[in-house]
Amino acid sequence: MPRLAIKICGLSTLDAIGAAVRAGATHLGFVHFAESPRHVEADQLRALASTVPTHVERVAVLVDPTDETLAELAATKTLTALQLHGKESPERAAAIAKRFELPVWKAISVKTRADIDAAKAYAGAADFLLFDAKTPDGAALPGGMGLRFDWTLLRGVPISMPWGLSGGLGIDNVAEAIRITGAPMIDVSSGVESAPGIKSVDKIMAFCKAAQQS
Repeated sequence: MPRLAIKICGLSTLDAIGAAVRAGATHLGFVHFAESPRHVEADQLRALASTVPTHVERVAVLVDPTDETLAELAATKTLTALQLHGKESPERAAAIAKRFELPVWKAISVKTRADIDAAKAYAGAADFLLFDAKTPDGAALPGGMGLRFDWTLLRGVPISMPWGLSGGLGIDNVAEAIRITGAPMIDVSSGVESAPGIKSVDKIMAFCKAAQQS
């Protein structure tokens, strides 16, 4: 990855994809989870991902996916990684990586330092960790709600595998987040939207610029 990798997540239109690529995003995320306002069907995901330049990573975001769902997406041959955002165990993550031969990201829901420490269980099972804010009990979505956790929890934590920061990032706080955590990758979704699921081209451009100047 470059000095700072940027992932724009929850994309569903060609305009938003174009803006993210022009702004220098290194990773684009496509949500395949029916309960999300950012959900795209498998055919739409394939069509969108196929428009992305090959130097930009294309990540499918999934929540406790079945093997059938994974097989359908992997068959598109347009994805470069699978992001697991549910309650997938290290064993499940490893099995998915082995069967579908794609890098596996695991989102880690964080509220306390113990949540970060528990992520060590995914070493050797996942290829990448994404630290996100833990959503309230009973919430409809496991992420993408604009919530942030205490970023200072990541200070001084030895993380032995590639990782990134998500949750509550926006134009006004991304530089602070990078300064506090030293995150090598940042991931934004709701922070660049004009409404849930509706990406703003202007906000995507401004977010990437703020991150790159941090």
